[in-house]
Amino acid sequence: MSNRIVVDPVTRIEGHLRIEAEIKDGKIVDAWSAGTMVRGLEIILRGRDPRDAWAFTERVCGVCTTVHALASVRSVEDAVGITIPPNAELIRNIMFCSQYIHDHVVHFYHLHALDWVDVVSALKADPVATSKLAQSVSKWPKSSPGYFSELQKRLTKFVESGQLGIFANGYWGHPAFKLPPEANLMAVAHYLEALEWQKEIVKVHTIFGGKNPHPNYLVGGVPCAINIDEANALNAERLAYVADLLKRGQEFVEQVYLPDVLAVAPFYLDWTGIGGGLENYLAYGDLPTNGFADVARYKFPRGAILGRNLSEVHAVDPKDDTGIQEFIDHSWYEYAGAGGLHPWKGETNLKYSGPKPPYEHLDVDAKYSWLKTPRWKGHAMEVGPLSRMLVGYAAGNHDIKEVVTEALGALNAPATILFSTLGRTAARALESRLAARWGIEFLDQLLANIKAGDTRTFNREKWEPSSWPAECKGVGTTEAPRGALAHWIVIKDQKIANYQLVVPSTWNASPRDGQGQRSAYEASLIGTPVHDPEQPLEIIRTIHSFDPCLACAVHLYEDKKEIARHELLVN
Repeated sequence: MSNRIVVDPVTRIEGHLRIEAEIKDGKIVDAWSAGTMVRGLEIILRGRDPRDAWAFTERVCGVCTTVHALASVRSVEDAVGITIPPNAELIRNIMFCSQYIHDHVVHFYHLHALDWVDVVSALKADPVATSKLAQSVSKWPKSSPGYFSELQKRLTKFVESGQLGIFANGYWGHPAFKLPPEANLMAVAHYLEALEWQKEIVKVHTIFGGKNPHPNYLVGGVPCAINIDEANALNAERLAYVADLLKRGQEFVEQVYLPDVLAVAPFYLDWTGIGGGLENYLAYGDLPTNGFADVARYKFPRGAILGRNLSEVHAVDPKDDTGIQEFIDHSWYEYAGAGGLHPWKGETNLKYSGPKPPYEHLDVDAKYSWLKTPRWKGHAMEVGPLSRMLVGYAAGNHDIKEVVTEALGALNAPATILFSTLGRTAARALESRLAARWGIEFLDQLLANIKAGDTRTFNREKWEPSSWPAECKGVGTTEAPRGALAHWIVIKDQKIANYQLVVPSTWNASPRDGQGQRSAYEASLIGTPVHDPEQPLEIIRTIHSFDPCLACAVHLYEDKKEIARHELLVN
């Protein structure tokens, strides 16, 4: 007998996500993913100055912060032919790396860890045994018996008060939790430490971009001047502070985050066979080391893997109109024509008049999501940390192969375990280690350039619209923490004629296409065991492994008054 359950909203994510799953004999046999907001940011951008687009798109999300601004300025630079100075590229790379460190740590501890860690179980832990465990996996200084004893007392008082706050409504005691009490206590301690730590690393963005979570960007470079002796510029003191922040970030990743993941993983090795889903992986790549146009020199390689074949990496061209296309067979949109559209020709039409939420169940035979459905050459693709690690590993990237091989050795497991919920979670930690290392490397290069007398951070050539052609188009790609992100822009008469975002959660969370192919979320849930449909911990464990960001995939909440006001702005 089958039973359809609804998880709505999926919490501990950004935005509004609904999952429906059909369960038979204790396992999921089918699943549907629905974004329940409405997309519309692309409409807001029409007719605006392309150089201002970054400020709008960056505010798609308060978690992804810099990545939309980065993709946006790159799309304009590509369209009008601007090459930014090396220092500007290095500063963008440093901001990129600090964003990865922050985002991945926050995701693991504050959005995903409670799918693996039983907070209430930590009350039963032996602080002495917890200290011994912590010291066996890391040299992190906060690991004494007294430290864990005091934390346990605080946690006990918190639980006994009956006001659990952020720990309320957890599925505590669920049989899918497998950590011993001591591992749970260690993880809770690091959860709280990460809350304190995360507010420091974001200062890198305030130094280079003026603020966080939405630092300033600039078409043609970065909006900060370098003068080591000037109080209001990037001076010696501020650059030294950045170095200290990056060093502390690296310490937290290597001494807390990664050891925790490797300590938790052995208790959940059954999850190396759950949640794999799609067998296709896509990455645009990022972190240029020889100019953005030199894709072959990116730290994160670009490419696609099909059928989990790690012996071949397919070339990906975001400008190829037969490559990336968006379909709306099961999306609450209308196209003027039929079939899929490359984003340069993409449409965002909010005039769809068919049935929409509220609903008891999704009409999965019709349209059931505000997300479009992207495909690469007709293939459903997974994007994100796992895709980046797999593409880099398959491409022979030395740094990526090194950290992957080391982690697999620590777990005494083959590379095939990466095709899973646990592998996706581990991949995020591995690339955090890389980002921490690379961020310091980029800062060293920036300091070397400054010492050599190069302080350029902006290229004014072609920045004025009067120098632009009457019509041009461009694409800006990056790798958001959640996966492949690209902005496509069409410029006519110096204004935005069309603008389309295809974001990581659009790839992963989208509904089926016209051929019935599931996207990553839906595919990953097939075969997942569900112990108790009233407590679907297993569902959110896999969904959280993608780190959903529905605010990126759909950009405007569907409220009649808001839509009406928005239409007035557009018209």
